[in-house]
Amino acid sequence: MDSMDRKIEKKYKFFSKKTLWISIGSIIVLLVAYNLVFGDKSSKLNVDLEKISVAEITRDVFQDYIAVIGTVEPIQTIYIDAVENGRVEEILLEEGSMLKMGDVIMRLSNNNLILEISNVEAQIVQAVNQQRNAQLMMVQQQLNSETQLIETIRQLAQYERAYYNNIKLYEEKHISFEEFEQSKELYNATKRRLKLLEEIQFQDSIFRKVQIESMEASVISLNKNLEIIKKRLDNLNIRASVDGELATLNPEVGEVIMYGSRIGTINILDSYKLRVEIDEHYIARVSRGLTGECDFASTPYPGIISKIYPEVQNGRFYVDMEFTGEIPPQIKIGQTSRIKLELGESKEAILIPRGGFYQSTGGQWVFVIDESGDFAYKRNISIGRQNPRYYEVLDGLAVGENVIVSSYDNFGNVDKLVLKD
Repeated sequence: MDSMDRKIEKKYKFFSKKTLWISIGSIIVLLVAYNLVFGDKSSKLNVDLEKISVAEITRDVFQDYIAVIGTVEPIQTIYIDAVENGRVEEILLEEGSMLKMGDVIMRLSNNNLILEISNVEAQIVQAVNQQRNAQLMMVQQQLNSETQLIETIRQLAQYERAYYNNIKLYEEKHISFEEFEQSKELYNATKRRLKLLEEIQFQDSIFRKVQIESMEASVISLNKNLEIIKKRLDNLNIRASVDGELATLNPEVGEVIMYGSRIGTINILDSYKLRVEIDEHYIARVSRGLTGECDFASTPYPGIISKIYPEVQNGRFYVDMEFTGEIPPQIKIGQTSRIKLELGESKEAILIPRGGFYQSTGGQWVFVIDESGDFAYKRNISIGRQNPRYYEVLDGLAVGENVIVSSYDNFGNVDKLVLKD
């Protein structure tokens, strides 16, 4: 190249094809990096608005009650148990019959009991005869004792006269000393014998009195036993112990009933109660004295819990409620009633309507819809008491916010819902 030639320098073009591709690539890289650092990384799910239920959070009076079902029962049930063994011979009244106290419901027979009565009667006759024979012997003994006593008194008087006469005769030397001493000995011996006979008679009288009292007591005891056995015989007639309705009667004619067997039941219809089934979740909050309204034919009747059965069966426990005012007309045993059972005082609170979300989350979180209405985000909350319509919100939600209250079972484990019409 000579001095006349000059090198032409290539001008740089900013909007060249190469520059354009580099710029586009850089922008894409920056967008990806921004999204990685600052973008929304939560899992999402598209949800059709028509398939969910949405409710607004409100503030209102929270009524602390639960809705339960009660079954009508008689105010008291009396059990009929057999107090004697026996065979059912006759049934006089059927189930559903109205009873008066003392009415005979059925008759039993018991041949062994009749034989026992005969044996006791024979024992009484034997005891009475023994008593009479013993009394006759005692009278004879008493007569003999009286005879001996009289004879001894006579002899004593005779020996006493002879003794005192012999004293004078001996002093005058008309009798010997031996004769005098014999008369003295006879007198003293007879006097001692008389004293002994009097003591024997006294002791015999005491013995006779005790023996007679013992025999009389034995006869009285046997008679009492006979009365008791005869009452047992009367127990073969099964009677109504109270006024009421014969609710159940188990035996059949010809059946042998054993002592203590349950024969049937009598319902006292002076009043009625409700046997109420309650979820064990409320067992710590239910106590005697709680009130409620029992619905019969759309009319409320006030009631009060009178008894609690603390045993839990299949996640439920039972209470008895009695009416505190008027009893519903035409009420029937076995009839059911919806009951609004008050658990506490009503007070103002933030409320969320009941829904399927609680079963999915246990009330620990909900999906809250943002102001745009396009998305719903998961938020932790705290729930307190509940009634059949609302849950009491303790924390996590504000009045006016909208939440999804239907079931979350189909949402999986996502954090964000994209709402579509």
